[in-house]
Amino acid sequence: MSISQLSSRWGQTPWEIDFTPAVHVIPEKTDFAVIGGGFTGLAAAAWLRLLAPEKSVAVFEASRIGAGASGRTGGMALAETAAGDLPGLGDVLGGFEKILQKLGVDCDLSLPGAWEIGRTGGLPQSPIAWTDSGTLRVVKEVPGGTLDPGKLVSGLACAAETRGAKIFENAPINQLRWGASTRIELGENGANTRVISAEKILLAVNAFPIELSALNNRAHPRLTLASLTAPLTEQELQSAGLGARKPFYTADLPYLWGRVRRDNSIVWGAGLVSAPDEKNVAEADISSAEAAQMFASLEKRVRGLHPSLRPVTFTHRWGGPILFRDDWQPVFDFHPQCKNAIVLGAYAGHGVALSSYLAAWAAEVLLGKRALPAWGELARQGRAGI
Repeated sequence: MSISQLSSRWGQTPWEIDFTPAVHVIPEKTDFAVIGGGFTGLAAAAWLRLLAPEKSVAVFEASRIGAGASGRTGGMALAETAAGDLPGLGDVLGGFEKILQKLGVDCDLSLPGAWEIGRTGGLPQSPIAWTDSGTLRVVKEVPGGTLDPGKLVSGLACAAETRGAKIFENAPINQLRWGASTRIELGENGANTRVISAEKILLAVNAFPIELSALNNRAHPRLTLASLTAPLTEQELQSAGLGARKPFYTADLPYLWGRVRRDNSIVWGAGLVSAPDEKNVAEADISSAEAAQMFASLEKRVRGLHPSLRPVTFTHRWGGPILFRDDWQPVFDFHPQCKNAIVLGAYAGHGVALSSYLAAWAAEVLLGKRALPAWGELARQGRAGI
């Protein structure tokens, strides 16, 4: 599906991806093939070339870089996985900062912390006191912050290309023919088919599509929704309790998350939309009756939180694909059909910092410099027929 088709189904984000890869002839073979041009794939490609500049790296993106989850996230960077801290995970935010610094990527990263908000157990001096099925207050502060997703995609792509990785947009994968040297068949529905061989592969396609990564029947793809307000005044932000510009998310239901942008506009998110075919999130449409009702409910809810938010107008509405498993832990494992291929994804909404952090880890595994974590096993959990 093209980027214009995705935009029509998933809406328009406020982020701008300001990078167009150089045009290259698709090679007959490559040392490393990275499938997926989002945060994970681009960071891994840059890290591979940084550590092994003598090796060839090719990135294949079915549409345009950042067209999936990476360009459609709200830009909240959190320190752990959706399942919390995991054995051996390490310092995600600290590692992420070091990766950005090493690669020379500027994405407006700010890490002032993040707020968990809830209806019970609020902090005595909570800056937030919102009316929302009770009173929402800050329950605790956790490590976290925000960034500009468009700048992160652009910066990682530039870092990868500058170091010699070749990025191919509009290069969907038809089939993977596994072997000692895997054959990758490029081309949609048999049109303009090209076949290249790769010694090692990173599958970083996340929720779209999931069949290539052997994630079908093992994970749930959904479309999560977000709305952006017009900029507020500084006084309105302070009055609403958001003057510190710390991102937030609810610790209980109904779920709500948000963050303030540099221009004082606010991103608000809530809700998951299913596709008509639950395996193919590309078919999800934010203009559907279900999504329209969710947007209306979200925006009504935001206006009711605090008097300073009552008059806000909304300028953007969009959806972004999200993939999660029953236990909420990411997939980080060898493909069941090939030990020269790694599957990495299913971040369950926590991929903004985690994706680049784990991408560098995956690059080191492919280079034989590091081992996979025990918690990332592909077959650990999943329900047939989801």
